[in-house]
Amino acid sequence: MFSLRDVSMRVQGIRLRVHDEMAVKLLFWELEQHLKSSSGASVVAIDNKIEQAMDLVKSHLMYAVREEVEVLKEQIKELIERNSQLEQENTLLKTLASPEQMAQFQAQVQTGSPPAQQTAAPSGPPSATAASLAQPASHSAGPSA
Repeated sequence: MFSLRDVSMRVQGIRLRVHDEMAVKLLFWELEQHLKSSSGASVVAIDNKIEQAMDLVKSHLMYAVREEVEVLKEQIKELIERNSQLEQENTLLKTLASPEQMAQFQAQVQTGSPPAQQTAAPSGPPSATAASLAQPASHSAGPSA
């Protein structure tokens, strides 16, 4: 049969199991409550991290856009300067061209044909030719000392 000691041990074991079972239930309840209460906090934390990541992406994009804008501004500045130079050359060439040359040029523009090479024209880019033609006129304009 069972001794008093055995019975006492069994009762204690039952108490421990009940106590352990209650402790485990309490632990799960506390964990569940924690998860329920912290899920709102977790969502807020995740939202904050997403917002930080979006801010970081935004700042990188803005930096890249600013760099690109600076490059484009510089290109625009260079193109404006080049356009101004070409307009000055065009004006100079128009003033130096004879009426026959202008008429021939207008006819070529209207037909879309390429300009014909003149055998007497000096070789080199038109800007060099225009500059070399313009320089002697400016030097001979006034009396030399």
